[in-house]
Amino acid sequence: MNIELRDEHRWLQRLVGEWRFEGGCDMGEGQPAGRFEGRETVRGLGEAWIIGEGEGTSPEGEAHRSVMTLGFDPARGRFVGNFVSSMMTHQWVYDGELAGNVLTLDTTGPSFGGEAGLADYQDIITQEGETARRMVSRMKQRDGGWKQIVEVLYQRVG
Repeated sequence: MNIELRDEHRWLQRLVGEWRFEGGCDMGEGQPAGRFEGRETVRGLGEAWIIGEGEGTSPEGEAHRSVMTLGFDPARGRFVGNFVSSMMTHQWVYDGELAGNVLTLDTTGPSFGGEAGLADYQDIITQEGETARRMVSRMKQRDGGWKQIVEVLYQRVG
């Protein structure tokens, strides 16, 4: 197959490298924010895909690992990928779009808002130059608004 690389593929390749991260998350009503940290290695799978492998400590102090894949599907004009973590049994499947340096990935997963069932989420990756990026995860609320539940800051270390 002949792959015609586009600007969207080149944008993803800017994430390739070694990263250190730290972040916080909403632990629920009346609870203090949880803190976590770790490292992530992002490598290219050819020039069309990236794979990010992370490891660190959870807010509860337990070790965790994660894998994220991202690519761009020119036929659909959309970013595609997934995320899995050793702390969860759900596979998050992404469908997203890029606006400038902000990649918004839509997904669906278990509701962490106290109600049973599934909820809509967004993972929003913002490149802040060549040495930093930020990811915010948010969950759609019943009223249609969005609630931020996670924020992670990444610093390039290699």
